[in-house]
Amino acid sequence: MQRRSLGPLALAALLAASGSSQAAPKPTSGPHGEAATPAAQLTLTPEQEAAVRAGGFTAALVWHTSSDYTTAVNAGAMDELQRLGIEVVAQTDAGFDAAKQMSDVETVMAKQPSLILSLPVDPETAPEAYAPAQAAGTTLVFVDNSPKGYVQGKDYVTVVSDDLAQMGAKAGQAMAQAIGGKGKIGYVFHDADFYVTNQRDHAFRQTILGEYPDITIAVEQGLADPARAEDIANALVTKHPDLDGIYATWAEPAELVLAALRNAGNTHTKIVTLDLSETLALDMVQGGNVAAIVADEAYAIGVGVARAGALGLLGQTVEPFYVVDALAVTSDTVRDGWNRSLHRDPPASLLEQ
Repeated sequence: MQRRSLGPLALAALLAASGSSQAAPKPTSGPHGEAATPAAQLTLTPEQEAAVRAGGFTAALVWHTSSDYTTAVNAGAMDELQRLGIEVVAQTDAGFDAAKQMSDVETVMAKQPSLILSLPVDPETAPEAYAPAQAAGTTLVFVDNSPKGYVQGKDYVTVVSDDLAQMGAKAGQAMAQAIGGKGKIGYVFHDADFYVTNQRDHAFRQTILGEYPDITIAVEQGLADPARAEDIANALVTKHPDLDGIYATWAEPAELVLAALRNAGNTHTKIVTLDLSETLALDMVQGGNVAAIVADEAYAIGVGVARAGALGLLGQTVEPFYVVDALAVTSDTVRDGWNRSLHRDPPASLLEQ
């Protein structure tokens, strides 16, 4: 989960509430409780596109870290900015360091960009980081989160992210399909105040509880510290060898669950997780434990923030929170899934199978 930024949890009671209710998953909401709007609705008229091309606008892409996800978001943004005639004058990678991102903003402001697209490393300190851009009147559009205290429509245009509830629900559906609609599963959730994973995990759990009465969540295990993921995975597999499936909150813990199952000689338990991973996908196409990986359309997020930025440059008002679709990638849909999510073919190791 290299992409994500920590911040205030809009739905702080999600996990607690999920323990007592079998209601359907709540719709995805933004970091501050904003209602979600499909990113496909972010469009420009021909007249607006012509105005953007005539504006001589420039952009800087101030990213939080490097990853497959960031590369895909960046590619989507670059392609759409080029299509709209907005010149990209700078790109930065903060290495998930809030101080570095603050420095990056100062550096790119020397080029006086009209627009900054960015994912804040730390929303708590981000107001100071983006202050130079705000003071210069630079248009700001964010991925996943926004600086604490910033007001949408005044301080920034919008936030574009995933349809988190859709991701969790599709993971639940994939799990049910993988185990034939019945059996016992383990649920490894992110036990931290993190609105992205909290909503995804909650939606998975509620989908199982609400739609699949013959599936029992036999064990629930919180993961607060990713550094403990290996110990948690080993303990879970050792204590519960008869599980039909295990849901893991994102790819890196899922890789450790897979390693633990392999070490135990367990070929029965199926894994479903979120976010693409070559390691997990390779096991999946080889008929191993991994049944499905649910991913977002990361390239589309980049297209969305670029379009929102263009509208912002024209002074147009947009919705406060946009989301892209999710897809469940299986052994039969690896190539299509990689292309829809990351806008590129999967690694060669997956195509050679």
